[in-house]
Amino acid sequence: MSHPRLLGIAGALRTGSTNRLLVREAARLFGPADFTEADLHLPLYDGDVEERGMPEAVTRLADQIAASDAIVISTPEYNSGISGVLKNALDWVSRTGKPWQDKPVAILSAAAGRSGGARAQFALRLALTPFRPRLLSGPEVMISESYAAFDDNGRLIDANSVELLGSLMNELRAESAPLAAAA
Repeated sequence: MSHPRLLGIAGALRTGSTNRLLVREAARLFGPADFTEADLHLPLYDGDVEERGMPEAVTRLADQIAASDAIVISTPEYNSGISGVLKNALDWVSRTGKPWQDKPVAILSAAAGRSGGARAQFALRLALTPFRPRLLSGPEVMISESYAAFDDNGRLIDANSVELLGSLMNELRAESAPLAAAA
């Protein structure tokens, strides 16, 4: 039996981003999977660029979304919303067809502030809704003061956060089972 295909998307480019760490923790707690971490190093959306041909990096991302059985997205909170990097990726992928449709998606956030990215999660839900994925409603995983939330191995320190993330990943695994079985 093959493992489900899990795509992880971190809404920050920085290698040491706590959202990247959170996506990797989510993949670990998801359990056995063919895990791919998306690369959001994309050009800024520009209709003139699109007219000349879809950038290869955008096509790759859209193909990864389409091929996945489940997706986990971790968003930072920039000025009470999602990062420009993540919004740019959503805008580009929206031009490729409907790769998000009916895909189970779990949303996470890690942020320096006390809310743990709650506003960014709300904004991301709104931004994803037109693409018609199956957005999981919870449990909500919002890591506050994320700069101190991980150990030197990239593991979440707080037991309650680990429990919530594990529960969310169990929900995502269950939602992905029909897609994985059909593959």
